[in-house]
Amino acid sequence: MNGPDQAPSISINKKEPEMLVKASAKFIRISPSRLREVMNCVRGKSVIEAEGILLNIGKRAKGYIQKVLKSAAANAKVKGFSPEQLYISKINADAGPMWKRFKAAAFGRASKILKRTSHINIELDLKAK
Repeated sequence: MNGPDQAPSISINKKEPEMLVKASAKFIRISPSRLREVMNCVRGKSVIEAEGILLNIGKRAKGYIQKVLKSAAANAKVKGFSPEQLYISKINADAGPMWKRFKAAAFGRASKILKRTSHINIELDLKAK
């Protein structure tokens, strides 16, 4: 809100790097927190390095992330980039819809079970030389 006595507000637009390629997987039947645990290990790494890290992690979430990373690398290959040139500029896991179930509890009650789903997004960009 600028009145006659106030100076106009100035906004500085930070130029975010443009992503070259992206891939996503939606409605994955694993909780976002379990995915984020593995994603933190590969965030900001090169595609080749991230694939090597994912091969040596003993978590179920690695399979879903590997699949999306391979898809992003294939998308880059179609656009004419090799995986050696790329790094993971953005990777995140968002919450999807929850499957709601009920189980029997004491004294004739029922308690909720929330089966969580996730959406995985990966964006690749060129490495700075």
